[in-house]
Amino acid sequence: MTAEPGTCAGPPPDAPRPGAPVPGSSASGAPVPESPVPDFPTPDSPAPDFPTPDSPVPGSSGEDSPAQGPGAPGKSAPDASASGFSSRRGNSSPHGARPASHAHRARATAWAGARALAERIGRTAPLAAHRLPLDRALGHVLAEAVVALTDLPSFDTSAMDGWVVAGPGPWSVREGMGLLAGRGSVQPLPDGHALRIATGARLPADATAVIRSEHAHCDEAKGLLHATRGVVPGQDIRPRGQECRSGDELLPVGTVVTPPVLGLAAAAGYDAVVAVPRPRVDVLVLGDELLTAGLPREGLIRDALGPMLAPWLRALGAEVTGPRRLGDDAEALRQALISSDADLILTTGGTAAGPVDHVHPVLAEIGAELLVDGVAVRPGHPMLLARLADGGPCLVGLPGNPLAAVSGLLTLAEPLVRGIAGRSAQEPYRAPVYEEVHGHPHDTRLIPVIHRGDRVVPLHYNGPAMLRGIAAADGLAVVPPGGVRSGTEVEILDLPWASAAPWTEGCFT
Repeated sequence: MTAEPGTCAGPPPDAPRPGAPVPGSSASGAPVPESPVPDFPTPDSPAPDFPTPDSPVPGSSGEDSPAQGPGAPGKSAPDASASGFSSRRGNSSPHGARPASHAHRARATAWAGARALAERIGRTAPLAAHRLPLDRALGHVLAEAVVALTDLPSFDTSAMDGWVVAGPGPWSVREGMGLLAGRGSVQPLPDGHALRIATGARLPADATAVIRSEHAHCDEAKGLLHATRGVVPGQDIRPRGQECRSGDELLPVGTVVTPPVLGLAAAAGYDAVVAVPRPRVDVLVLGDELLTAGLPREGLIRDALGPMLAPWLRALGAEVTGPRRLGDDAEALRQALISSDADLILTTGGTAAGPVDHVHPVLAEIGAELLVDGVAVRPGHPMLLARLADGGPCLVGLPGNPLAAVSGLLTLAEPLVRGIAGRSAQEPYRAPVYEEVHGHPHDTRLIPVIHRGDRVVPLHYNGPAMLRGIAAADGLAVVPPGGVRSGTEVEILDLPWASAAPWTEGCFT
């Protein structure tokens, strides 16, 4: 496969190694025994997504919770935990499967390290900049600064409809239709004279001020104009260069092209801008159990990720093809990977080691390099990041459980897309949590939250297979291992549409 512009570059020398020890493991990579910790307690909270005395050890199921909730792509098997092998659907796989518990904990990358690595990889693989007409530049990122090509405004103009006057009043009214916007040069205005003028019209030389129509009285019998309030020289005039001077930088490199950016660029004299193309993303949905319409039936469930991922990625500035549903077909997955010309590939499900979890075997078959193979985060720990061979694109493998997939999207895919697109990283910020939040003994937890004043409130329905909480959220709280007490500040990951979502707490908190 030949390299495409913007394809995934290798990690820099200081990038975390996929096999590096992480919190919760010893220096040799041996797992630290986990103690049971309950999920944050509410009467209707979902089952915990980390070990309890009766649940399998971390990694013994392919997803984050041994209890597959409604909508989770899961078919549990009674011997899944006893087999010692991992499966996306909880089935044991004695043939070719990777030991799940110990191997996963030794291999997992710390959450912050995985996210930072994805961002750095994205920034080392920028797409080649190109010149785009303004009507095609929306949503792209500037690769060259927008520098004013002229003064703005480029001549003195009237800021109001009214009268332009010269010298002290009262003023003799000059006959004629007055001055209109868009007309050419005008004759100088002598002292003691006034002339009708429209907003945006060019001022005559030697003009003193503009008097708004409602602040002037015209004595037509005497042909004189009187001001009904004091006149200050320069009032209601937009002087040349008031907004900028030719050569001023208006927009720096890295600015996202929004509708106002298009307007400013046009005002400054631009017909096109130099921008980074939007990254092209292929979304491959895996799983024979997924329906695209109708109600769940006979062991089949609705695909929740296909409808969700494309618009989410577009909100980050990517161009996304419609999701391709490949089922559990290893050859179809292989063909889709080797034939993709995207800058990034996302897969859903199949990232564990069950009999129909084909992502790892197919990546190995085509010579891909695993950069992250498991992340110490709940939900979503089976996520992965790989680089296809021969300079191919990056691939982010998302778990099949919906909220676990969201975790993978925010941990690996979002910073990668931002980097490739040339977008600046989300500014980190912290906020106190409204109540105590229990954490995983060793892993980071991502909990849907909603802002309430200067605090965030954790939302219910935050199990790996659930979307009800994240659908009402405007961000996710990054809860460190061990959890936090009420009032503790935690890092917040905003969702791309959070500022436009006037959610209320309703039945989610």
